Amino acid sequence: MPQSEQPSSIERLLNDHRRIALDSNVLIYLLDTIGPRFEAAARIVDEIEAGRIDAVLSTVGLVEILTGPARAGEAAAFEVMADELRNLRLEIVALGTGVAEDAAWVRGRGGLDLGDAIHLASARAAGATAFVTNDRHIRSSNALEVVYLDDLVA
Repeated sequence: MPQSEQPSSIERLLNDHRRIALDSNVLIYLLDTIGPRFEAAARIVDEIEAGRIDAVLSTVGLVEILTGPARAGEAAAFEVMADELRNLRLEIVALGTGVAEDAAWVRGRGGLDLGDAIHLASARAAGATAFVTNDRHIRSSNALEVVYLDDLVA
């Protein structure tokens, strides 16, 4: 297939997966409002909002995203961001017993920090087949393909 006819990396993600999980860093890139990471993250969110793909976010991701405006003491920005996250066509996966147990296993076996282990366990519990992140220390497993946002930009 000629280069111009090959699907983009984002198209391949959309074609290969019906349900994805997002790392908080993907949504945080939307705050940049410019650049290739912003464009890739915006395209993914547009596809989620259009219903072309389903997406999930762990409760830890919600905490990570909202920590920035909270740390800065920006109550209005915090409320706007929380409202926007609630209104996205995005399932927030709660940290229940099953997710916590799987996160402990993922953390113990993979050496990940607690937040990343919860992200992956939440993704698996929600039936996601891909986890989109920009953290290179997170690796794919049999049950979950890890897709790096920078690779989608290339």
